Amino acid sequence: MLGVEPMKIYFLRHGLAGKRSEWKHDDATRPLTDEGIDKMKRIAKTLAALDLGLSVIVTSPLVRAKQTAEIVAQKLNLKVVEDPRLAPGFNIEGLRAILRDHAGANALMVVGHEPDFSDTISALIGGGRIVCKKGGLALVELSNAPSLKGKLVWLVPPRVLAR
Repeated sequence: MLGVEPMKIYFLRHGLAGKRSEWKHDDATRPLTDEGIDKMKRIAKTLAALDLGLSVIVTSPLVRAKQTAEIVAQKLNLKVVEDPRLAPGFNIEGLRAILRDHAGANALMVVGHEPDFSDTISALIGGGRIVCKKGGLALVELSNAPSLKGKLVWLVPPRVLAR
């Protein structure tokens, strides 16, 4: 349809976290490393310069994802909404429910994990192998949000965003 803006979904994978094998506690509490925090601050600065037009940032409840979302939200002056559907196991049905909850948004960012993001993006675009690096960002545009059919506009690795 003419004049209808596509729904933009930004998939941001959490930043560098401590190694799972070295973490002695519940994996859900594994935080970003100091390097991960520094890199996410640089990425957030780049995202602010891009002026993505975001309405909200929705994040996984896992500590490393929440830290990532909070760093970006602070720089973009946005609120963060924690959503358990973005925890490991996230899929296209979880995305459908999140989009329903944020139906008024033209652009939103979800912060979460692999391999869930790659699998979900692949399902949205009709197939293909996608790999989201820690701190990487993908943009998928949905011309018709309820159909969950879209196109991958870009996938940017963290080394480009953190400059």
